[in-house]
Amino acid sequence: MGVTKVKEKGLEEETEEKTKKEVKKEPKKIEKPKEEMREIVRVSGTDLEGTKPLIRAIRKIKGMGYNMSNAVCLVSGIDPNKKLITLDESEIKKIEEIIKDPIKFGIPVYFVNRRKDRTSGQDIHLSGSDLDVAKKFDIQALVDMKNYKGMRHAFGLPVRGQRTRSSFRKGRSVGVIRKAVRIVQEEGKEGEKGKSKGKEKK
Repeated sequence: MGVTKVKEKGLEEETEEKTKKEVKKEPKKIEKPKEEMREIVRVSGTDLEGTKPLIRAIRKIKGMGYNMSNAVCLVSGIDPNKKLITLDESEIKKIEEIIKDPIKFGIPVYFVNRRKDRTSGQDIHLSGSDLDVAKKFDIQALVDMKNYKGMRHAFGLPVRGQRTRSSFRKGRSVGVIRKAVRIVQEEGKEGEKGKSKGKEKK
């Protein structure tokens, strides 16, 4: 009887160890945090994140810096820390109007990014795609004038007096080939010419 009890105990211990191993083998389920849906609000032709506060969200529009976004918030009378998604359509329209013509709403002239425009002679603030278009036209005007800056733009070289010995060597400008490398290249070309002549004779 005593022997059988010992055997039973040994079997029980083995089964317990097996169950423990089985439990250990099962991989733990990691619960990933659910990603919040990004709400997008369109303001003056650009998609902005609605979850961000107004003062930070507006700065994603091209041509809008920190000072200008702060000025827009103050003039509009909207809380700058208010989330963009919580704004009404009327408030968004008001912000768009201020961005288009900030001087009309009392923002100082020195906040504007295009003072005394060449064509109109007025102080304008450009943003978004209008800024890119104006920049392209300005560069093209310099190229057409064929002045120093225009020629530098035309050749794809730096305009603002940078040194070009070691930098700006990619793209159109060809790098300097060392003498040893040049000799090897010339020998390779001569060898290819000889092979082609031999084939023609055959």
